[in-house]
Amino acid sequence: MNFDIKDISLAKKGKLRIEWASNNMPVLALIRKRFAKEKPLKGIKLAACLHVTTETGVLAQTLKAGGAQVFVCASNPLSTQDDVAASLVKDDKIPVFSIKGEDTKTYYSHIKSVLEVKPDITMDDGADLVSVVHKKDEKVHANIMGGTEETTTGVIRLRALAKENRLRYPIVAVNDALTKHLFDNRYGTGQSTMDGIVRATNKLIAGTKVVVCGYGWCGRGVALRAKGMAAHVIVAEVDPLRALEATMDGYEVMSLKKAARIGDIFITVTGDASVIRKEHFSLMKDGAIVANAGHFNVEIDIPALGKMTKTKRMIRDFVMEYNLKDKRRIYILGEGRLINLAAAEGHPAQVMDMSFANQALGAEYILKNHKKMKQSVYKVPEAIDSRIAFLKLRSMGINIDTLTKEQKKYLSSWEIGT
Repeated sequence: MNFDIKDISLAKKGKLRIEWASNNMPVLALIRKRFAKEKPLKGIKLAACLHVTTETGVLAQTLKAGGAQVFVCASNPLSTQDDVAASLVKDDKIPVFSIKGEDTKTYYSHIKSVLEVKPDITMDDGADLVSVVHKKDEKVHANIMGGTEETTTGVIRLRALAKENRLRYPIVAVNDALTKHLFDNRYGTGQSTMDGIVRATNKLIAGTKVVVCGYGWCGRGVALRAKGMAAHVIVAEVDPLRALEATMDGYEVMSLKKAARIGDIFITVTGDASVIRKEHFSLMKDGAIVANAGHFNVEIDIPALGKMTKTKRMIRDFVMEYNLKDKRRIYILGEGRLINLAAAEGHPAQVMDMSFANQALGAEYILKNHKKMKQSVYKVPEAIDSRIAFLKLRSMGINIDTLTKEQKKYLSSWEIGT
């Protein structure tokens, strides 16, 4: 079995941590139980480009239980948990190509390693895997039935491909599932981002001015958690509706240029490039901390900051101090990469339970329906979304009401009025 990981001796620790995550993923456990019995993915080669975390470990085990041959690589150079990678290789015999801190060349060589098996289904987080497939010749994607995509950033990229009529196989947009983005993006990103910032800096959040750049579902979550930690939250947005919503939610809304003068901690979570750039760095006060919670490390224009810098040093793990020519100091966390995975452990298992349930069932859906699917980006079927929500509630011991016959009739009719 081919693999490329940091240290196989870390497997024991990784196995225990995967078990801990599994204990908090009851929906995926139910799917795994059915998969083990029915083997719906039997004989399928599945290439998964995901953050190699404990939760991903549980997903990989579930897919293998369903009969799939699973091959795993990282979707970000800093998001791998090396003990998890070791356990998947040693204990589950799942080939993993992933090392925390790998350089760009190694990162893409690992993606190519999982593609060399000629997968039937791809599973992506950010669309780097699909992007590499689309830059190669026909032989690379000849066997691919379809794929799934986990993130907002990845879905944006894939819809751009589809719009240009260049998407070569159907994609199920897991990120669009309500049981994904309403919970994973909001509560998962919110908690894990603040966790990563606190672990990296050990700064007190209470009383600080936290500037959240972007008020999508991830931005909402970050703002909510920062507010819960008693920060003074400022939101910067370019969308008038989202800016209005942030205002109505009780946050101070202003331009990033204005916020740059007063912010203590800046968090980008937009999915776009060069959100914080030279014009903002030039206004920040001494000691400003800048972190990114978006998928790629393009939201902070670090090269521009570098040109303003006299010297720099790593003052703490994941904290780079930029000493500017005017003697101000600006701190960049986690190389501008996903701070929740660079300095912390990523989203908690309880929310990834639903996200990865969508991934597992999305793969099964592709296998059953790929012949009638076009080369387009599809939403997760509503029936799957609702089923996952129902199972999650049941796992939490929560029962809800159902509509009566009279109520169903009322909702499907037009005759009854005042």
